[in-house]
Order: sequence, then C-alpha cells, then structure tokens
Amino acid sequence: MTEEQKMLAGKLYDPSDSKLEKRRQLAHRLSKEYNDTLETDAEKRKAIMAELLPDCGEGTFLQGPLQFDYGCYTKFGKRCYANFNLVVLDVCPVVFGDDVFIGPNCSFVSPMHAYLPEERNLKQRPDGSYYDLEYGKPITVGNNCWFGSNVTVCGGVTIGDGCVIGAGSVVTRDIPANSLAAGSPCRVIRQITEQDSVKHHPELF
Repeated sequence: MTEEQKMLAGKLYDPSDSKLEKRRQLAHRLSKEYNDTLETDAEKRKAIMAELLPDCGEGTFLQGPLQFDYGCYTKFGKRCYANFNLVVLDVCPVVFGDDVFIGPNCSFVSPMHAYLPEERNLKQRPDGSYYDLEYGKPITVGNNCWFGSNVTVCGGVTIGDGCVIGAGSVVTRDIPANSLAAGSPCRVIRQITEQDSVKHHPELF
C-alpha cells in the first residue's frame, strides 16, 4: 500500500511521504489564497474552491478564513454554510451532508496519534531526516445539522441527520439522528421534536 492508501484506510502512515507533503502544501497555499480574497471576489473564490475542494456541492459557501490539511479528502453536500475560522484536518475522509450549518471557530480533526510517547515521537532515518507515524479516523456528518460556535469534532465520530451540537462542545463519540447534544465531552441532552418549531415561540414574530 502507498502511504496515501494507508492514511485513508486508517492505518499507520508516514506523513512525510512526498505525495502527501505536496498535496498538503497545495491545500495550505489554496487556503491562504482563499482567505486573502474578499467576499465580493466571487469568481476568484470559486476557482480556488474548485481546486481546494473538488467535491463540494452546489450552493455551499465557506465564509473564511479557513484551513484545510488536504481538502481533496473532504466532501461537502449541497447548501452548506461555514462561518469564520473553519478548520478541517482531513487525513481520513471528512464528509458533510446537505444543508449543514457550521458556526465560527469550529474544527473537524481526523488525525490520531499513539498514546505511548516512544511510539508518538519523531524517529530518525539513517540519512538523518525525521519522520513520525500517525493514523486517522473518518468523520461523517449527516444532513441538516447545525454546529454552534467553537465545536470540535474528533476522528471516528458519526453525527446523524438533523442534529444540533451546542457551542463549545467536544464531540468524541457518535451522536444519533435528531439529537440536541452539548458539552465536553458532548452528550445527548434530548431529541429534537416538532415542539422545537419556532411557531411555538410567538415572541420571535
């Protein structure tokens, strides 16, 4: 297996691999170029996004600034929105469904490291260069989810359709569909029902 194949399969891999390093450098450059544009630079942003995120659904808008590790291993469905300071570390696939809303300062982080320091720390090759071994776990977000500000979603998590994740949450385990969940670690508070409709809040009208 190539290092890329190992990485995407969730196996230990060497991130200093030349192909992976080249793609990371490209994604980091494209992220910076996107962040340096104005919202009114629609065509320039569209061109950058097509190269950074080739699998991005129609109507999806990422406010920026943003930072992707690879970009090409992230998929957005249709009509998604992300506010300021989105971070996606996609060493394993990170998949968002349709109509996902992401508040400011949210991170989706798939990389994992060994717990034992002797396994985690840098190692030296005979030529004197350094490397480490990492692995990742995928992240999957269903349709119609909303993430409050400052949410971190860790590798290996699946979030079902229709979930609301409260601000400041650290999501370390799966969240079932239609859940209101919050906290660190994030836990399900209750199910979201028709009683949560804004029509039951006349003060909003």
